[in-house]
Amino acid sequence: MTTPLTLTDQRRPDGTPVLVAEGEIDMSNVGEFRAAVDRAAGGGRLVVDLTAVDYLDSAGLAALFAHADRLELIAPPLLGPVLTVSGLADLATVHIT
Repeated sequence: MTTPLTLTDQRRPDGTPVLVAEGEIDMSNVGEFRAAVDRAAGGGRLVVDLTAVDYLDSAGLAALFAHADRLELIAPPLLGPVLTVSGLADLATVHIT
């Protein structure tokens, strides 16, 4: 059974947008995730907090790749290999917590 996806918009004290995701990101909800990433990025720097994400498939990765040049990801160790093997860790700033 898929864990529902919850998305929360926040801001750092310096005004940088932060999108906090919780649950699983897959084909069933990637449209919602992509829209939230696009909206939060707004053409500028974006932090995506994936520390509470249990699963990220290729559709979710594709949504992140679209903003890789201005993306900062905070991810759990579970997602580290996925971000590295996909090449996203080479294009975006990634912090494994």
